Amino acid sequence: MSTQPRTSEQIRASIAANQAGLASSLTQLRGEVVAVADWRRQINSHRREVLIGAAVAGFVIGGGIAAIFGRRR
Repeated sequence: MSTQPRTSEQIRASIAANQAGLASSLTQLRGEVVAVADWRRQINSHRREVLIGAAVAGFVIGGGIAAIFGRRR
């Protein structure tokens, strides 16, 4: 960092550059958030994993229900 004070024009230019950089970053982040939040695309690209998870969840829930209601006889 230089020891000389910056002129008001240099400060304005720095602020404008920072604003442009932030705007670009925000646009990129918005695009990434939309891509991550697109659950239909996520399911389609990970179909096998989703089906395996659904099957495991079904067995766990079904086993729990059978254990609860099976003991009442």
